[in-house]
Amino acid sequence: MHRVIWLILICCGVQVSLPAQKTQAIWLDDLPIKSFSEGIPAVLPKTTAAGDSMLINGRYFKHGVGVNATSILAFFLEGKAIEFSALVGVDDKGNKDLPHTFYVIADRKILFDSGEMRWGDAPKPVKVKLEGVQRLGLLVKVHDEGRTKVYSNWADAQLVMLDNHLPKNIPNTDERYILTPPTAKFPKINSAKVFGATPNNPFLYTIAATGERPMSFSAKGLPKGLSLDDKTGIITGKVAQRGTYLVTLKAKNALGEATKELKIKIGDTIALTPPIGWNGWNSWARNIDQQKVIASADAMVKMGLNQHGWTYINIDDAWQGKRGGKFNAIQPNDKFPKFTEMVDYIHGLGLKVGVYSTPMITSYAGYIGGSSDFENGQITDSIIANKRAFRYVGKYRFETNDAKQFAEWGIDYLKYDWRIEVPSAERMSVALKQSGRDILYSISNSAPFSHVKDWVRLTNSYRTGPDIRDSWNSLFVSAFTLDKWAPYGGPGHWNDPDMMIVGNVTTGTQLHPTRLTPDEQYSHVSLFSLLATPLLIGCPIEQLDAFTLNLLTNDEVIEIDQDPLGKSARLVWNKDGIQIWLKPLEDGSYAVGLFNVGDFGKTPESYFRWGEETSKSFTFDFANVGMKGKFRLRDVWRQKELGIFNGSFITDIRHHGVVMLRMFPK
Repeated sequence: MHRVIWLILICCGVQVSLPAQKTQAIWLDDLPIKSFSEGIPAVLPKTTAAGDSMLINGRYFKHGVGVNATSILAFFLEGKAIEFSALVGVDDKGNKDLPHTFYVIADRKILFDSGEMRWGDAPKPVKVKLEGVQRLGLLVKVHDEGRTKVYSNWADAQLVMLDNHLPKNIPNTDERYILTPPTAKFPKINSAKVFGATPNNPFLYTIAATGERPMSFSAKGLPKGLSLDDKTGIITGKVAQRGTYLVTLKAKNALGEATKELKIKIGDTIALTPPIGWNGWNSWARNIDQQKVIASADAMVKMGLNQHGWTYINIDDAWQGKRGGKFNAIQPNDKFPKFTEMVDYIHGLGLKVGVYSTPMITSYAGYIGGSSDFENGQITDSIIANKRAFRYVGKYRFETNDAKQFAEWGIDYLKYDWRIEVPSAERMSVALKQSGRDILYSISNSAPFSHVKDWVRLTNSYRTGPDIRDSWNSLFVSAFTLDKWAPYGGPGHWNDPDMMIVGNVTTGTQLHPTRLTPDEQYSHVSLFSLLATPLLIGCPIEQLDAFTLNLLTNDEVIEIDQDPLGKSARLVWNKDGIQIWLKPLEDGSYAVGLFNVGDFGKTPESYFRWGEETSKSFTFDFANVGMKGKFRLRDVWRQKELGIFNGSFITDIRHHGVVMLRMFPK
């Protein structure tokens, strides 16, 4: 009623004072700030990225956000913000040599540019108006080149918002389009063409096959000591004699049968193709338990992922209890009351099991590690309470104890974590090889490139960078920079950019849908496959939607990752926002990824998603990447023949998207 009266008075020319909108000032550190972070490095409220008090040029701050290296914070304001203010600068405990530049960007417009700031500079004030702004970006740009303690602070950072509005995450509403056609009911074997095992150790291999069930299996030419369950396709046993065995696999259902040649190599090398499976950290972090692990294994079968070659169920940090048992090894905690039964159950599904450990006294999550300052390896309450203080390798080491226990349980994969040094990596490598079981050995994280030859010599996979996050920036840093690592990856030793960030993930925040756009997710899976990296699903498998399941079950994409030649793609073109990655395959064909990376990283604005991005037309000139003549092209994601092309191919590439091709010389 009052609103109607105001309108009448206004129409009659009477001056009326409307009630002013309320505003509220919000400290950025009172928001769930990690959920707004799109960079790889740590971002922490009220402290530096290292967890210490904020200090800029001798001045302490109680409020603010501490970031590390190049950092991206993105906010969806919906026109409900009035102002942003802060004091910015390099933390007094940060790197003394590197310049830092702070930017405030609103709807593609740079509102604040600090210029280069260095350690010891007085903090610079920021105060910008935000009326009508939809998207806000806070960027700290540092060319850190891998150097440590690159700490920057948005001190006293505040947003003034209208009424009771709060900033939101940048919406991810792009169409979740499905490219891969449905799996046929006719049988098709999708297992890798080669498999490695060592003599006299337990052998476990499952024939992965799609098609209508029921289905029966057979294998001709199995080496002595192996047997096949014809109903499940699971091959088990032990092989004593070294050598290479050519086996013909067969899958049969009511509609027909399919065959595939498998090369079994019994020797000194396992992991002849990259491991593919699931890891629990980005799903459940510290909240992992036995029930969730079993649910993941059941879902891998129920969803049919195992029919496409997905194999590993890996338990990350937070399973560990105390030392004990006949080996004085790490035992499971109360969240895993029937550990051995769980392992046996997963093996019965034809899947493999992995666990986490570390050479340090405490793990990342604060659980017992592989060393101790006590001879018996005990872990005390004071150690648990002060877990960060014990992230170092202790006086007494238990690699042999733990490896023997893992082998007795039937563990197939070990993730050995927390900035591994060469001596620690070597001790565990020796222990695993002497354990009596083939245990794939993966080290994590940020294995220094300077020691890449040691990682190749000692491990089956090695993390090439820090923990991945569900953002384009993180994906770009983790994967699109791996060209220098490419020559070192190959059968038995794979470059590992971390877990996959599709589906629902928790990377320092609550479980949420990945912030990658659908285009970015296609690029993600494409590049990981081209690079021949481990494919480890990071989301709860039982929560997979149709889009994500389709993304993970394209057999032609997986085949590229699992190609027996084991070559990593190389970056052969990087110009005008287009990257071309080229991977030679065993049959003489090539896998090619045409990626529209835009101008990412070249301007401050390019670090953010503004909702106005468009596709780009591109002429793929074969000669530019050293290829001449005619090629038969196949669209891998659509599993569609495109025809024969002589010298070039024209296509549109979506923003941060990919066109993935298989090229057959003619």
